[in-house]
Amino acid sequence: MTVMEQRDTRAAPVPPPAWQPRTDPAPLLPDTEPYRVLGTAAAAQADPALLRRLYAEVVRGRRYNAQATALTRQGRLAVYPSTTGQEAGEVAAALVLQERDWLFPSYRDTLAAVARGLDPVQALTLLRGDWHTGYDPREHRIAPLSTPLATQLPHAVGLAHAARLKGDDVVALAMVGDGGTSEGDFHEAMNFAAVWQAPVVFLVQNNGFAISVPLSKQTAAPSLAHKAVGYGMPGRLVDGNDAVAMHEVLSEAVTRAREGHGPTLVEAVTYRMDAHTNADDATRYRSDAEVETWRAHDPILLLERELTTRGLLDEDGIQAVRDEAETMAAGLRARMNQDPELDPMDLFGDVYAEPTPQLREQAAQLRAELAAEAEGGQA
Repeated sequence: MTVMEQRDTRAAPVPPPAWQPRTDPAPLLPDTEPYRVLGTAAAAQADPALLRRLYAEVVRGRRYNAQATALTRQGRLAVYPSTTGQEAGEVAAALVLQERDWLFPSYRDTLAAVARGLDPVQALTLLRGDWHTGYDPREHRIAPLSTPLATQLPHAVGLAHAARLKGDDVVALAMVGDGGTSEGDFHEAMNFAAVWQAPVVFLVQNNGFAISVPLSKQTAAPSLAHKAVGYGMPGRLVDGNDAVAMHEVLSEAVTRAREGHGPTLVEAVTYRMDAHTNADDATRYRSDAEVETWRAHDPILLLERELTTRGLLDEDGIQAVRDEAETMAAGLRARMNQDPELDPMDLFGDVYAEPTPQLREQAAQLRAELAAEAEGGQA
């Protein structure tokens, strides 16, 4: 009998304990269908004050998106990634956080920052090209808008983990699109968050496209929420256009994180009604019929239907909310139409706590060039 034959006749070794399942995956798996409240019997239990607040914020958010998009056509913004159609998730993400918590937005999430209290002009400053970020992240506890996909997710995990080590009662909510889940930073953040049981909530706004790439060409998973079980955290699948469902699911995830039970991955199924940005032609990769189908599931319409059915909103109330949103848009438009006063030396501010020799050299060179230009203009 050969050595190989002897090896084949031996009993298979018993796997060591570390190989055994350590977590029951069932409680971590998301629902088979996106969780909904509006349009179901559960909607009757929704708090009227919350419904009104969500409605006002979503309508305001829609007008903000429209005004910012118009500013790109007027040359006042270099680019604007709209969240028209996604306002429910943007607003809910801001409202579920307490003042001491942190929001980690992507470049598309300026509306979430505004709903959290950030000045709309400051939220758009980066997209105007005037400043590194446009606001002090510590003032509103909003991290800089992240243009590279998913890089804000490990930052959120690090901040949340550090806060817990210090004993601070802080939760970080990190926002990302479906395209960002294809990045390595997404995997690293999820893995570290679960291993460390960091108080983080990951909100994936699945709007159907990573620019022009549909979700079906990014992943073969049953849903993005299913990815959570592989890391050992709960996954929630929710209707991203249902503002009440979004608020409920995110509130539960934030509470869970605050109480020390670790991270949660929330997938919000929504749709990007506008193009990727003003530089994109969405008609090249999706049909008008597809867009129209989603218009019937508009987050504003869903809230209006519930509020009017329950007698909590009438035509006068609708108009009052629209008027308030228009006032906000008019103020934003007027301020954005003012030419900003820019100092080129600001390029070197807030880069390092202690400027490097290279930065000091570059700053000195620019300062000399500016002084020479000023002298030439005076002559």
